[in-house]
Amino acid sequence: GRLVHMASGRSYHKIFNPPKVENTDDETGEPLVQRKDDNEVTVRTRLATYHRDTKPVLSYYRAKGILSTINADQAIEKVYRDTLAALGK
Repeated sequence: GRLVHMASGRSYHKIFNPPKVENTDDETGEPLVQRKDDNEVTVRTRLATYHRDTKPVLSYYRAKGILSTINADQAIEKVYRDTLAALGK
């Protein structure tokens, strides 16, 4: 589940990028909130939409030779570096 510091927009994830203190923004110490639409039903709906509408587009760009893929199952810093590399920066 995502957690957000509303004033700044900083986001955390309970498992993959947790705040240092549970439900508390690292910089301000203020409470974090979980959006009302961040729940299992919404995630399942978004995934169904992805598989129906978005995933087929990948084949098009792969065939054009202009698709870059990033392994997002690694440290955030590594994902960021890989993203910059894929963008040629």
